Amino acid sequence: MVYRWFLQHWLRGVAEQKVRETVAEAARQRLAEVETASRPGVCQVGVVFALGQESGGLEDLLGGVVTIKGDGFVARQGVLKQRQVVLMASGAGRVRAAKAAEAMISGHRPAWVIAAGFCGGLSPALARHDLVLADALLDAAGNRLELDLARIGEEIRSRRGVHVGPLLEVEQIVRLPDEKQSLGEKYRALAADMESLAIAEVCRRRNVPFLAVRVVSDAVDERLPAEVEYLLKQKSRTAQLGAALGAILNRPGSFKDMLRLKENALIASDRLARLLSAVIRHVAPLPPART
Repeated sequence: MVYRWFLQHWLRGVAEQKVRETVAEAARQRLAEVETASRPGVCQVGVVFALGQESGGLEDLLGGVVTIKGDGFVARQGVLKQRQVVLMASGAGRVRAAKAAEAMISGHRPAWVIAAGFCGGLSPALARHDLVLADALLDAAGNRLELDLARIGEEIRSRRGVHVGPLLEVEQIVRLPDEKQSLGEKYRALAADMESLAIAEVCRRRNVPFLAVRVVSDAVDERLPAEVEYLLKQKSRTAQLGAALGAILNRPGSFKDMLRLKENALIASDRLARLLSAVIRHVAPLPPART
């Protein structure tokens, strides 16, 4: 009996000590993440989005998020799988995107910059919520910027729903199926967006490695509501809400369109976040563990 009592209490003590050690270690790691994330200039990967709706999925995966304001932009800095990552929403269009990329590089000195967000499908090979790893960026003037995907493992490139190919820069959203199909055939591009090329040009000039990772928000045969372009021009959530209410008053049927767009955006953002997480792990490997 004495032996059994001693064994039970000894095992309980060992278990309690193990729990305390585990909790303490988790607390130390969490504190280290928050402290590191809060130091400006510490960044392995910077990701530039146009809109907060695009970045939300990846932001949800970050730990120890710190908000940093400066240069007219808001950056979210945090930890993703022990890597320091900064997210920045530029606003739509190449001018805002280029300014955000400059601010990202000057303020956070990332080892890599990724242009990420939504894109419109130009090829029938892409379905809604498929993903694009750009191997080249094009514009209507015939300029072409090749991208090196050597750091992206075959495991990522061969994932279901992931496509490798060119992205076309456009000046405004391409809403109509016949326009999308025509652009895809003319430029042999998989999809279109408004920011990737501008960000890539800044990175090329600043000698920072660059990637473009996009998720298809609308397939080539899908027609976008006329209100989308106007909504994207609004720079604040308040302005977007006002524009949305105005659109509903002008066209009551747009309410269903906007609900559908919001649902699609949430799904697209989450899918994009999962791919970005894998890409970030590849381009920013952790140092070997000390023995």
